[in-house]
This record gives sequence, C-alpha cells and structure tokens, in this order.
Amino acid sequence: MLLERRALQTELPALAGLGNVDLCELLASLGFPVDGVETKQGETILEVDITANRGDTLSQRGMARDLAAKLKAPLASLPHTQLTEGPALFPVRLEADACPIYATAILDLGANAGTPTEVVSFLASMGSNAKQLPAVDASNELLHRYGHPTHAFDADTLKGTLLVRWGREGETLRTLDGVDRKLTSNDLVIADEAGAIALAGVMGGDATKVTSDTKRVLLESAWFDPRVVRRMAHRHGLHSDASYRFGRGADPAMAKIARDLLAARLQAWAGATLKGAWTAGQIPEARPAVTLRLGTLGRIAGAPIDLAEAAAHLVQLGCSVKIQGEELCAVPPTWRHDLALEEDLAEEVLRLRGFDCIDSVLPPLEGAPLPLAPNYLQARNLAYRLAHVGFHQTVTLGFISPDADAAFAGSDNPAEGRTLGNPLGQEYSVMRASLLTSLRATAELNLRQGAKEVKLFEIGPIYRSTGNGPSEVMVLALVWTGTLGGEDYLTRARAVQAADLLGVARDLGAQGTPQVRELGEGMLALEIPLADLPAHEERIIPKFTPFSRFPALERDLSLLVDLAQPYAVLASAMTEAVGKAAGECFKGLGCVDVFRHKSLPAGRQAWLLRLRFQAGDRTLTSDEVDGWVTAALEAARTLGAELRG
Repeated sequence: MLLERRALQTELPALAGLGNVDLCELLASLGFPVDGVETKQGETILEVDITANRGDTLSQRGMARDLAAKLKAPLASLPHTQLTEGPALFPVRLEADACPIYATAILDLGANAGTPTEVVSFLASMGSNAKQLPAVDASNELLHRYGHPTHAFDADTLKGTLLVRWGREGETLRTLDGVDRKLTSNDLVIADEAGAIALAGVMGGDATKVTSDTKRVLLESAWFDPRVVRRMAHRHGLHSDASYRFGRGADPAMAKIARDLLAARLQAWAGATLKGAWTAGQIPEARPAVTLRLGTLGRIAGAPIDLAEAAAHLVQLGCSVKIQGEELCAVPPTWRHDLALEEDLAEEVLRLRGFDCIDSVLPPLEGAPLPLAPNYLQARNLAYRLAHVGFHQTVTLGFISPDADAAFAGSDNPAEGRTLGNPLGQEYSVMRASLLTSLRATAELNLRQGAKEVKLFEIGPIYRSTGNGPSEVMVLALVWTGTLGGEDYLTRARAVQAADLLGVARDLGAQGTPQVRELGEGMLALEIPLADLPAHEERIIPKFTPFSRFPALERDLSLLVDLAQPYAVLASAMTEAVGKAAGECFKGLGCVDVFRHKSLPAGRQAWLLRLRFQAGDRTLTSDEVDGWVTAALEAARTLGAELRG
C-alpha cells in the first residue's frame, strides 16, 4: 500500500519531528516493512507491505492510528459533521444478511467547480487519476484517506426501490469497466426494480454511473461481509480498491461517518444541496470480549509481563479493557476484526512493547511428539519399498492442461467440475484426473536423454468431478519402460512386460489384478488407490525363530508344462500340497530356469523348479523328502504338467 507522508502527518501530527528513515524503521518495528520511498511532485511516498489480516491499516488514518498506539501520541480529530437523518426519500430494503447497514443520502449537485488541487495531488500520490467529477473523486479520496469505500449513483437513473439482495441465475450486469458479467445466486448485488446496478463492495454498474451530466446523486456507504466480497471478487476476476478493503474487513462503524464526509465534500466542492439522509439497518452487534490470561502472555513472551502494562498497550489500540485477577478481558474496537483469540492480544502487546524486548533465548519446549498419521506412514512405507526395487519418486503439479487431462479422465469424470476459475494459465487450468499424464511426460523426457530403463512412481491426489465440486483421492501410480538385462552374456535383454509391473503391485499387497495401461512405445503403467493397498501396521517386534543347526536339502523337478501355463497357479498348487505334507520343514519353491527349444514337444516348455526343506530339530531322511517331492509332482500333474524325461 502507498502512504503519503504529508497525509500521514495530517492524521498524526507527532510525526512532524520524525525523519523518513526513522519513520521507515518505526513502520518495520510494527510489522509493516517499507519496500521503497520515492518523491513524486514534491511529496514523499512510502510503499508499505501490509498483511492480509490488517485491513484496518489500508488507509492513511488507519496506519496513523497504529503508529499513534506505538508512539502514545494523539490522532488528529476527524473532521466530521454528523448529518441529521430524516425519513427515506428513496426506499432502501436490505434482503441479505451480508449487508447489515446501508447509510445513504441524496444531494442536488450545483455548479461543478471541479476537484480541489490538493485532492488531485493526493490521488496522484495514491496512483489514481482524478476524474474531475466531485462525487467520484471525493469517494476515491475518502477510500485512500480513511479506508472506507463509498459509491455515488446518478439518482435520476434509478427505478423504484433500492435493494441489497442476492443475484439471480442468468442475471447480467455491465460494470464500470465495460464488461458484461453473468451473476449467480452467490453474488451480492445492489439493485433497483429494473435489475442489478452494482456488485456490492466490488464495483458499480455502468448504467447508473455519475457523469458530467449528473444533476442528483444518491450516496452509498455500507458494510459488506468480507467473505462474500472476497468470493465475488475472485469469481469475477475483479479486484478493485473497494473489494481489496471490504474483503479484508472494513469498519462497520464508519458507514455513517463516511457517508457524512462524502456529503460534506460534495457540498464544499460542488455546491451540492443536501435533500435528505437516512440509514437502513444498523451496525452489527459488538464482538464478544477476548480473555488474555497472565500465564498465556508469559508463555508467549518468554518472560513475565505485568497485566497492567498489557492493558495499557491494548487501550492504546482502542480496546476496552478490564483486569480481573490474573486475566484481562478486552473488547476489540470495531476496526480490529483480527483480534479474536488470546494469542492475538498477546501478540499485539509484544508488538507495541517492542520485539527488541523479547529475550533472545527461546523458552523451553516440552511435550511428547504426536504419532504420525496412518496415511502418511502408509505412503512412506510404499515409497521406501519402491525405492528399494529401483523406482524413482517424482512430484508433479496437480494442475494440467485440458488436452492432457482428456487422455486419462474418462467420460464419467468431466473436466468442467475440475476447472479452475482463475488459473495460472491454460496449461494449468484443470485439476488432474490421473497421475499418469505427468508421469508419462517425465518418463519420455528421461528416454530422450538416453536413459536405458525408466522406473518412476508418484503418490499424490487425483480429483473427480462431483455435484459439490472436485473430490480428492490419494493414489499410487507406476510407470516402467525401457530395456531390462543385457549387461552381460548371461542376462539377455528384453522389453518391460506387464508381468513385471504386476509383480511389483502384488509385492505391495494389491488385491486382484490391477489394470496395466500401455502408454505407447513399450511404456507400461498402472494406478492404484491407496485405499486398495494394505494400511500401515503398527511396528511389532517379531518373535525370534532360532536358526536350524541341521542341514537343508534341495530337490529339483524338471517339468514339461504348456506354453500358456501361468506360473503363479502351478506354484500355488504345489506349495499347498507340499505344505500340508511337510509342514514347517518346507522352506520354499522357486523356478530357477526356463527352457524352450524345438527338441521339446510342440506347445510345451521346460521349467526347472527347486524345492527346499530343512527341519529345526533333526536331519531329514531321503525317504520323507522323496515323499514330499512326490506330493508336489502329483499336484503339478493335476494341471497338465509332467516330469521331463
């Protein structure tokens, strides 16, 4: 935000003896760092950073008020002559809770004497050009000087009752920037009987704007719910000076005062005649008191602070304070909507007391660490296991282009429910429906750089369109492409196969057979919801099994099987048969060689299967091992396998 040194000093005369460097340091000490200082037409302009929760400082007087609390100096009195209100000359009806108060007045404009030179200069300092329309320039000047947005309508263009209501589906409004905007039931509008004439708290309408031909104006000074204004400004991509202030919380008590100030300026600048002033609604009820305990203040400060000192600082900020034992109760002023917790009050005390008064040694931190969330542990364990088998983890953006999204979204997941209203660009405008879009692009980039084999995975959210907006689903995606083996003459090179990827999925605990997708040029991928994978189990120390002191025995079976025979089916049948016969003595079954040759019967291949046995309490005999091997062979024969001669 821009501050004009002269206007700031008008609100706080105590700044007269303070140099620019000292003023910048003072602002920084209050949490408002100064980004730059420049001189424009003889005026010193400061550019100051203001956090989103401090809407009360978005004006010359608002910032002066904060400086006055630090300096313990009085603010200049507000040049305010209160208007005498009477019956409404123009009906105003409030139909939305988002606008509890609407102060207005009607004035007949006299000869247009133009905007005073000092106001033109002040608006230029604020980066705004004077329009030489007193009603418009006075409204802009009040906004920058006192922080409360106002508006003036050409009263002769209004038709019937003035309404503050919610928009209607299909309703349109041409705003002052000349853009026709489609309204929804979530838009708060000012309307007359012909339709919407302004977006409340954001921008006025073109049809009722003040021009050089305007003879009569109706003033608007209201308070609008910050959340409603922020949503409207974001929805329409329309961020005005008014929405910037209303969206961060204006002072509802300023509604009548700003109306009176605007009317007084029109009377002084344009010889306007006040015809009447009135108010619809009333100021919202005072917010509840916030309690600050002595223990909380000391804990946050790291040192004891007397409650009387804390109360004095809060009073300087405009709070009403009462001390009761070891706590104080403070009612925040109407302009400080950000003071809602006792921690907020403690921070304000420390800010005014001075950050340099805080001890440089951190207070001790105690407490047992909280357990990690199960979904985090599940994702971490999956990442560890995949990294151990050679996969590399990627982290990609959650926003993609509509074209890239269409390749994986599916007809049941339309992009309309996942499209951003204000994207960074077309290529980042849709919330992704799949991780495979970005993983494929990353894998292709690695292949172009000469990688022989690419193994990637990502754990992250994807989105589905629903009637209530996009819903999030955490998934695991794998991409595997390139050539396996070929490093030496014993390992033949081959392309990645679907079975390789399914084997990884099975090792991770995936149930059933996940769908493997072909992404082109030998690139294979699959995507599994984390809900379909085993949850994280609590760490349990396993029971120790002593190592056997007796020798292990191995037996090989060379079997002829059909070329289409699934290995998993055969191995499962043999393992079950041997396990029943040998019990704990059976240690495992594995295929150690596959032989295919024209010398074998047509449609057959040879598998060399190795069975391993070991007992923990004795040396196994050949007879009992031969019996177990026979059981395995019989199980294999039931699936069409036979012993190779």
